[in-house]
Amino acid sequence: MQELIKSISYDQLEIIKWILELHVKNHKIDCDPTYSIGNFYKNTGIDEPLYKFDINPQNEKVVYGDSRNLPLKNESVECEMFDPPFLATTGKSLSENKKGNIINKRFGVYPSEKELHQFYIDSIKESYRILKDNGILIFKCQDKISSGKQYISHNFIINEATKISFYTKDLFILLAKNRIVADWQLKNQKNARKFHSYFIVFQKCNKRIEYI
Repeated sequence: MQELIKSISYDQLEIIKWILELHVKNHKIDCDPTYSIGNFYKNTGIDEPLYKFDINPQNEKVVYGDSRNLPLKNESVECEMFDPPFLATTGKSLSENKKGNIINKRFGVYPSEKELHQFYIDSIKESYRILKDNGILIFKCQDKISSGKQYISHNFIINEATKISFYTKDLFILLAKNRIVADWQLKNQKNARKFHSYFIVFQKCNKRIEYI
């Protein structure tokens, strides 16, 4: 009996395999401009992408590349994986060595939410340029609380991608069993702690999609 593909999972690998099975004809990712050390592909059964880029290449297999300006021809890619930074701060957490700051040091951080959001917009436009007609963009993101303000990032990303003429073909939720929580977050909590992130599946269209 064929396994039912669900919209939620505790397993990131499972979600990526589901997306490739449902939405990518050859079940392969062609391009990853945020490759880092390639955790999506190591010992997972998922083929490494043909084009591996990063703003800070970690090994000789990865080429320098900015997701906003990639060295690829127009309409040359069938499927792109995009796992960009989601944090914005200029605070002391960037330099402090505390448990609650691990995530700031592990991932890239932008100076402001405005700059981070513009980075998303510019990167989505570049994805549209390099993808073939009906090509697939897999966008990993997560919502957050920053300086006491709620950022429903996946809504922002979907809205901006729609403006550029991407169709939101599917959405998967990756659940977390545990999260790093600092003492100050417990003492000052005013919103629910996020225990999930998203894999949004966008399809390139040749005209803007209007949702009713």
